[in-house]
Amino acid sequence: MNENLLQYWEKVKQYWNRYSRTTKITFIATVFLLVLTAAIISFNLSKTEYSLAFTDLQPSDAASIKNYLDTAKIPYHLSGDGKSIEVPTSEVANVKLAVESQGLNKNGSLGFGAFSGNSSFGITDNEFKVKYLNAVQGELQQLINSNQGISSSKVLITLPEDGPFLKQQQEQATASVVLQLKPGYTMDQPKIDTIYNLVSHSVKNLPLENITISDQYGESLNSSKTGGQTAANLVTSQAEINNQFRNDLQKNISSMLGTMLGRDKVIVSVFSTMNFDQKKSKEQLVSAPNQVDQRGLEISLQEATESYQNDGATNGGVPGTGTTDVPGYPGSSGSGQSNSEKNSKTVNYEVNRITNDIISTPYVVKDLSINVGIEPPLKDDPNSLTAETKAAVQAALVNIVRTALADNKVTYTDAELQQKVTVFAHSFVRPADAAATKTATYLTYGGLALAALVLGVIGGLILRKRKKAAQQLEEELNMPAAKAELPTIDIENVTNDNQVRKQLETLAKKRPEDFVNLLRTWLVDE
Repeated sequence: MNENLLQYWEKVKQYWNRYSRTTKITFIATVFLLVLTAAIISFNLSKTEYSLAFTDLQPSDAASIKNYLDTAKIPYHLSGDGKSIEVPTSEVANVKLAVESQGLNKNGSLGFGAFSGNSSFGITDNEFKVKYLNAVQGELQQLINSNQGISSSKVLITLPEDGPFLKQQQEQATASVVLQLKPGYTMDQPKIDTIYNLVSHSVKNLPLENITISDQYGESLNSSKTGGQTAANLVTSQAEINNQFRNDLQKNISSMLGTMLGRDKVIVSVFSTMNFDQKKSKEQLVSAPNQVDQRGLEISLQEATESYQNDGATNGGVPGTGTTDVPGYPGSSGSGQSNSEKNSKTVNYEVNRITNDIISTPYVVKDLSINVGIEPPLKDDPNSLTAETKAAVQAALVNIVRTALADNKVTYTDAELQQKVTVFAHSFVRPADAAATKTATYLTYGGLALAALVLGVIGGLILRKRKKAAQQLEEELNMPAAKAELPTIDIENVTNDNQVRKQLETLAKKRPEDFVNLLRTWLVDE
């Protein structure tokens, strides 16, 4: 057996030694590269690729998901801050579905699910209240976190204590919410109002005024229903309202004057400022239903009549002298009959009692100015626009300004309103006439078409030349190689050997390749 191996080894060595050093190095390098490539491919195929499954996890949620992955024996990578978890790419969908079905990702809040697994038997009322409050806060956090622009939130609710007195039972709840916004997201006013409504409707006896919401930077996010907005939203909203009013007014004036003077004969510029202060007032009025005699409605009537009659008395003693008499009290000294009568009437009237809660509109035009330019009938003659036309336009615009400033609580004179309106005649700067414009357009299109045609012709010529050159090269390659013509020496006409030698020397100096070919030909012939 060993002899056979030695024989094979000797044959291999003999076979290996037949090759040069360069061939040996090339062979070894090729084998090494093949082995290295196979190892890299095998490593990449056996390597597990991980993908991000969960981000921005709360510590409690990350612990629950980690426990599930350990139990299910699913490999994972936990980030350094403990907020992100990566799982194998093939298991991402299955892991997400399993985590959601088991309710493990709760965004740091338990919700009412805390009551599903535990029995409430044996807990005190205070423990139940604490668990119930935490559940309500958790459910609110889950609702708020479902918003696309919110990564997490924290909700704190304070419920009033139930007491034996009605005053204590009428106390209202309060809530504070802190939102963690995602980078690049901003909360507009409708979304802020939605969060206020979610919190208010989720807790009993919780008005919007008792809710405070802020972001992670401490900026307050106010509800528009309570009269507050963020500074950025407030400025944007007011600017949009002012621009909308100004654009609508400018459009209406342009439409009115354009119909009378021509669409392209009028230019209108409107500038306005608005007052956005909102005032609240309460008015209590009392008025009589009967406006004629200013009397109210009779709701009750009471009449009483009293009559007295005296038949007289006998003579008495001296007034105030008896032992039982009051000193100074007059006694009966007269005789005869006396009659008296007393009448009384009580009427209760009801009047109209009117209570008005007045909230003045915050959108009042504070100031307004209108400038109108009119092109005169004769383009280069501003005086061709008649004074009657300018006066009519001025009067119409003054009426518009007076109506717009009616709620401003400021009385303007006619002179002041006239100063807020300007009407002037001026020729408009226009581009070239339509014919010139059309001609220029045609020339432009014609020039572009001609340039495209020239480029097409040049491109065709270049392609044709290249094609012809390629065909010529192909013909030359396919042409059979011409037989090399060898130089000849006229030996018959040479008289001596010296001349033959001279001719050979001359050929060897001037045409060495032909000289070599000639020698080869002679050797072959011999």
